Amino acid sequence: MFDILMYLFENYIHSEADIFVEQNQLTDELVGAGFNQDEIYKALDWLEQLADLQHSDEFPYLNAKPDSAIRIYTEEESRVLDVECRGFLMFVEQIGVVDSTTREMVIDRMLALEKSSICLDDLKWVILMVLFNVPGKEHAYAQMEDLIFEQPTGLLH
Repeated sequence: MFDILMYLFENYIHSEADIFVEQNQLTDELVGAGFNQDEIYKALDWLEQLADLQHSDEFPYLNAKPDSAIRIYTEEESRVLDVECRGFLMFVEQIGVVDSTTREMVIDRMLALEKSSICLDDLKWVILMVLFNVPGKEHAYAQMEDLIFEQPTGLLH
C-alpha cells in the first residue's frame, strides 16, 4: 500500500495533471502500473481517511493544542514507531514543522499503513503527505521537503 501512496504522491504532487480524476480512472492507471487492486483500494481509503482527519468534530482529540506536552505512546504505537521514528517526530515538532494536531494525524496515518514496523524514511514521507493535505501548512511542508531532500551534515536530534 505504501508504494501506491508514494506513486500517487510523486506523480500528482507537482503535476499539472488533474488531481481530482475519477476513482475508476485512477484505479485503472494504478493497475496498469502493476499494483494489486486490493492494495489500491486500501491506499485510496488511506487517503480518504487522511482527508477526513480535517473534520475536528469527528476527531475531537485533534482540537487539543497544548503549548507544550509530552506525547506518551501506546504499546501499539511504540511497536510500529521505533525509537528513531518517535525521536524524529519529537524533533520536527520542536522545530515547528508539525504541531500537536499534525503530529497526531501523522501517527494515525502511520498506524493505518498496517505495517508491523515503520522505517524513518517512510515516516518522513507520511509527514510530508499530511502537511500537503493540511491547509496553511505550506511553510512546514517546505521545511519538511528540505529535511527529506537535503543531506544532513550532522545529527538531527
